[in-house]
Amino acid sequence: MSAMGMGPAFRSLRADRSATQQRLARGTVRRVLAYALPHRSLIVLFLAFTVVDAGLVVVSPLLVQRIVDDGILAGNGELVTWLAVTMAAVALLDGALTVVTGYLSSRIGEGLIYDLRTEVFGHVQRQSLAFFTRTQTGALVSRLNNDVIGAQRAFTSTLSGTVSNAISVVVVGIAMIALSWQITLLCLVLFPLLYLCSRWVGNRLAGLTRRQMDGNADLGNVMTERFNVGGAMLLKLFGRREEEDRTFATRAEVVRDLGVRIALVQRVFMAAMLAVPAIATALVYGVGGHLALDGVLTVGTLLALATLLVRLLGPLQGLSNVRIDVMTALVSFERVFEVLDLPSMIQEKPGAVALPTSSARLEFDHVAFSYPKADEFSLASLEAIARTESRDAGPVLRDITFTAEPGQMVALVGPSGAGKTTITHLVARLYDVGSGVVRVGDHDVRDVTLQSLEDTVGYVTQDAHMFHDTIRANLLYARPGATDEDVWAALEAAQIATLVRGLPDGLDTVVGDRGYRLSGGERQRLAIARLLLKAPAIVVLDEATAHLDSESEAAVQHALDAALEDRTSLVIAHRLSTVRDADQILVIDDGRVVQRGTHAELLAQGGLYADLYRTQFAEDARTSA
Repeated sequence: MSAMGMGPAFRSLRADRSATQQRLARGTVRRVLAYALPHRSLIVLFLAFTVVDAGLVVVSPLLVQRIVDDGILAGNGELVTWLAVTMAAVALLDGALTVVTGYLSSRIGEGLIYDLRTEVFGHVQRQSLAFFTRTQTGALVSRLNNDVIGAQRAFTSTLSGTVSNAISVVVVGIAMIALSWQITLLCLVLFPLLYLCSRWVGNRLAGLTRRQMDGNADLGNVMTERFNVGGAMLLKLFGRREEEDRTFATRAEVVRDLGVRIALVQRVFMAAMLAVPAIATALVYGVGGHLALDGVLTVGTLLALATLLVRLLGPLQGLSNVRIDVMTALVSFERVFEVLDLPSMIQEKPGAVALPTSSARLEFDHVAFSYPKADEFSLASLEAIARTESRDAGPVLRDITFTAEPGQMVALVGPSGAGKTTITHLVARLYDVGSGVVRVGDHDVRDVTLQSLEDTVGYVTQDAHMFHDTIRANLLYARPGATDEDVWAALEAAQIATLVRGLPDGLDTVVGDRGYRLSGGERQRLAIARLLLKAPAIVVLDEATAHLDSESEAAVQHALDAALEDRTSLVIAHRLSTVRDADQILVIDDGRVVQRGTHAELLAQGGLYADLYRTQFAEDARTSA
């Protein structure tokens, strides 16, 4: 048997047999069939051509019988010619059907992958921020790649293989029995040996393959963490190269040894795949040869039986693994459905209204908030280390009330962990309040469309994320229709136009992974330029100047002044000197507003704000000294 013929068998055996023991959720098959409906005409056509192609498997052997018996042995040259031409035509037809079924299979499979990927991607995009704080990115990407492709096989290789193999077994079996039922039964006695061998190999490969996949996933996670900019910098700063080399080599050694064992088991199976049909062929020629000598069989019949026998082996092997293939595909579907069935905690209300573009008033009305529990928004299978909280985290915000009128700046100050960032997350519904109301332009944010709310509120955080793309593409993400003049105006206002003009590629300069080819101050000013292009009515700044040197902070602060002009702003300040001119300063501690007022009023009051200011003033004095 050819190596090509054994390829599908190996793929089946390497499928994880544990899938056959997994209990599928009720309705999984019905949901799978629903994805087939848009492609039903192609599937019907695909199956029709597959049936015809499978039926052709017996034509060539039977033509061989006629050529030998009625042509060569009978001395009929004309018949030999016509039968040979017919064999060539059958081969051409078979080749054409292979091309057509391959094309249809690709159309169905790629269409299904497209449907699933776009649906999962769109669903994941609409998950709450809480979902992404726990989910391992690699596991989520795997659902969009490996599991979607595994699900696709249900409608292509598994479906076509099952139909083709079943028809081939029936047609070839009938043809062989019609030619000689005695030899057919004698040969079929050997096939249980091949089945038992495939079961043994399959069980061994399942365990070994799973361990190899886990090992490769482990290697992938190690490389992903070490090869991104942050991981590479940590490795270099702590000088752990030799230890990292040893750790990686140890893990790679495990994968290497498993690969050797898998290859050995595969060779055992290959030997069996070659030995059993060879013995069966020997039986055909041995027993059939004697029957031919006795005149019971013709020579052509003997050759046809030998050819049909070889063509029976592959389909029988494929059918022996059909349950594994089907269950593996269904389990892949179920893993995709697991993501699709996870509801987003942030839902747009039916009948939600669009915020007017001029909505610039921000109000928190007795807001309380607690972070949700993991089982409300996360999937354990998408976490590298899945753990439920051992205790309730408790309330994060308690009775937060304030108003920022249009054009005003409200500053949030306080110790780390007080709840300042959580307050800003509630403005654009990254989370929903537990009680109370957040209003934008006198509308409860839960009653407006998400798109209009996102258009109204703009953020600049201390870690300004940039895509691995050009400066132009990162800026246009805020407003795709902006012209170059708009882009340069935003860059000028953000105090970074001169730097961009000095770059070799200007706006087409690639910023690198997460923008690491730029300095922290440059990334922040680009983020401010992006905000200016968006032109939101309300601006939220989450420590946008934290971790910057004095020169970068000054440049970013000038850019922020342009961004905040005539806009309502909610600002988290690390350096209190940056919010001296705020219309209102809220001092947050343990989730509560413990003080409020202007800079001068709060200093006069004393308390936490005055303590924070004095501490920071003393630190600045020591630094300048």
